[in-house]
Amino acid sequence: MFGLGKPSSKFKKFLINHDISQEDLSRSSGVNRNTISRLCQGDSFKPSMTNGQKLLKSLRKLTNKQVDYDDFWSM
Repeated sequence: MFGLGKPSSKFKKFLINHDISQEDLSRSSGVNRNTISRLCQGDSFKPSMTNGQKLLKSLRKLTNKQVDYDDFWSM
């Protein structure tokens, strides 16, 4: 029954599909785990440009895929 009715962001769905935990992403990117958690809660949250760049760089390393800021958050 966990997670019923909670909105999922595109960012969270990407992490789930690629089996990346928020903690692993936090360690590899240097972005605070609370910030990553907030980004997973819904599409209304957007990271700062600095944190966004750190996250994208880390996701590229972890998945070997080309991901862009626009894939998760609109400018």
